[in-house]
Amino acid sequence: MLPPERRVGRALELVREEAYFTLHAGRQTGKTTLARWLVEELNRGRKLAAVWVDMKPADGMSDPAEAFRTVLRQLDHWLGVFLPRLKCPAHAPLLEDPQTAVLRYLEQAARASRRPLVLMLDEVDGLVGPAMVSLLGQLRTGYIARSDEPFPASVVLIGQRRVRDYVLTEEDRRTVKWLGTTSPFNIEAEPLTLRPFTRDEVAELLGQHTEDTGQPFDPEAGNRVFELSQGHPWIVNALAYEAAFVDVKDRSKAITADDVETGRRRIIKERRTNIDSLEARLQEPRVQRVLEPIVLGKVPLGADDTDIEYAVGLGLVRQTPQGVVEIANPIYREVILRHLASKPHRQAATIAPTWLRPDGRLDFQNLLDTFVAFWRRHGEPLMKATPYHEAAPHLVLMAFLHRVENGGQVEREMASGSGRVDLLVRHGKDRLAVEVKVWREEGDPDPLEEGLEQLDLYLSANGLETGWLVVFDRRPGLPRVSERTSASTARSPAGREVTLIRA
Repeated sequence: MLPPERRVGRALELVREEAYFTLHAGRQTGKTTLARWLVEELNRGRKLAAVWVDMKPADGMSDPAEAFRTVLRQLDHWLGVFLPRLKCPAHAPLLEDPQTAVLRYLEQAARASRRPLVLMLDEVDGLVGPAMVSLLGQLRTGYIARSDEPFPASVVLIGQRRVRDYVLTEEDRRTVKWLGTTSPFNIEAEPLTLRPFTRDEVAELLGQHTEDTGQPFDPEAGNRVFELSQGHPWIVNALAYEAAFVDVKDRSKAITADDVETGRRRIIKERRTNIDSLEARLQEPRVQRVLEPIVLGKVPLGADDTDIEYAVGLGLVRQTPQGVVEIANPIYREVILRHLASKPHRQAATIAPTWLRPDGRLDFQNLLDTFVAFWRRHGEPLMKATPYHEAAPHLVLMAFLHRVENGGQVEREMASGSGRVDLLVRHGKDRLAVEVKVWREEGDPDPLEEGLEQLDLYLSANGLETGWLVVFDRRPGLPRVSERTSASTARSPAGREVTLIRA
């Protein structure tokens, strides 16, 4: 456990200033843990009366009558947990008018409290439509009138999104006026988010395990945990747990980077809860506008700042100090691409692995022949079935390479703004570097020369002498994929003989 005040010091200040604000971050980044710590810290001080409320039972409810009946029950329960001496208001009279039910409940609760009331509403962004609009409006009314009527001194809305994103559909975003300056929660002091752990903090956490058990993490293992997680708390914990409590239970043995890799593969394969919730967001238009260009190695120009902030808030992407938008961490990158390629992968799963020699090594010529045959037969229909249409060729290629990955791994690099995608297939001692380019518009130059230069750089970086350059030709009016797909050899600027696939 890291000292919570490192990550929420500003939240503590805002509560003590009696501010209303949001605390948002992606799933399982420590929001609930930190909110409950805040409540305990504030209640220890005996100047404020703080309550954490789980709003999850009202998730997805849009009807105010149904939603607020659930919300009032949750308020009753958690007030009883944290402030057992406080008498809860009766529900029946309040629910006669759902549009004021929460407002009147909180007025009465604040009046009954001997200390200023602090309310932390967790998972609040699960409410939708009229119920959400009504809740925010009631909180705003109480905030404005609290100099005359008792009302909570501070309210913290905790979830994955900022207030302006508390609607779920594109239609809502176009039509609900309160997304602008007339928001019913325009009283918000500022939105707070939770930063990921630093490299030093990851080492500190792993060091606590060593101190408790005597079992060390090799420096390379600690570095690998940080590289794969980029400090995401759930991933840090999951990788460390898999290594220390599943794979290396003998406390006399040090945990290595290979042990961390074993855990990585298991976490992805088993599709843990965090990963399932991540995948559920990928079909949202706002998310697709951000992610699809990244998959193509481009800058997400079709996404506006609010789309990018939304995807960052969900924990799907991050912005580097240089302003580059990229998938948040290597674990999420692999999960996202696997999910997007899942439909073509199911088709590719029917292919027999003829690319393996009897000794288990890769037969590169058989691999090439199998891919060309697969693309000719399945490329066109699979591209049409892939949800991210612009990135469809890349996703189908990755789905094919996932079959090769059994017993190894595929590393994917998508340098934003480069228009390139680099893939490195590792299978035992064998490695295959793949450079992907797309030729989209009639009149654009053939990307062959640029692709060969980029492949040279990629081969040099990985100590390889040959690889694949795959050029997907998506210009209009071309023959069918089955007719135009071909494989040949080409010479790179550095003199390397590489395989050129035109598809």
